[in-house]
Amino acid sequence: MKKNSLSEFELEEKDFKIKLKRPIASPVGPGVTPVDDPELTAFGALARPVAPVAPAAAVVPPPSTNDVEIKSPMIGTLYRSPSPDADPYVEVGTEVGPETVVCIIEAMKVMNEIKAETRGIVTAIVAENAKPVEFGQPLFRVRPI
Repeated sequence: MKKNSLSEFELEEKDFKIKLKRPIASPVGPGVTPVDDPELTAFGALARPVAPVAPAAAVVPPPSTNDVEIKSPMIGTLYRSPSPDADPYVEVGTEVGPETVVCIIEAMKVMNEIKAETRGIVTAIVAENAKPVEFGQPLFRVRPI
């Protein structure tokens, strides 16, 4: 029960029933909120962990009516640069052409170069580096020139 942070466990099969409860020995502290169930609190200062708050996602501006999205042609992991210590292929403000490599997507241990396939200026980077992407997911936004 300690290993899985359980304070109560109940199992019932046919004519067998077992119910286990354990008080948490430590006092209520940061990141923990008291349990509001009177039955449970009668057995000691039980508490339940509070899920940590996720950091705010990067704000990506909404697309302009003229912007073209460069979408992922496959499922895989997106990398914005050819190696971890290299500069990214493109940044916001970079001018791209149809043959400009904007990122690579690793799929089944194969590195696939993704080209802009349009001419314009990168206005937004939508996908995160070294994170999984789905087929058809927007990766970049480009304002045609």
